Amino acid sequence: MKILKQIFLISSILILTIAQSQAAVKVGEQAPDFTLTDSNGQTHSLSEYTGKYVVLEWVNYECPFVIKHYGSDNMQTLQKQLTQDGVVWLSINSSAEGKQGHFSPAEVNQKMQERGAKPTAYLLD
Repeated sequence: MKILKQIFLISSILILTIAQSQAAVKVGEQAPDFTLTDSNGQTHSLSEYTGKYVVLEWVNYECPFVIKHYGSDNMQTLQKQLTQDGVVWLSINSSAEGKQGHFSPAEVNQKMQERGAKPTAYLLD
């Protein structure tokens, strides 16, 4: 039951994010493609995961909600379970340099290791 609540929470956050976006994407249509580099220097495009379930998690390790969910091991547990089942989990950080939540690739990799995060990739936007 706990995992269902976590999936519901993540789904709700994604729905709210999508609803607020300026690009109108209709259910059943292909999502807009994007290409970003991960914290290890590898490039990822959304289109390379066509046909797979993809979780897009906007993450800021200084956000109180992120601290709460990573501190309780909720997110890491969900990441491990879903990626083992073939789900692609892309953590994305859109914090600009000099702003709260921005980290260098090395800092991101260290923070993921400290927290036990297991996304498919951590993308730097």
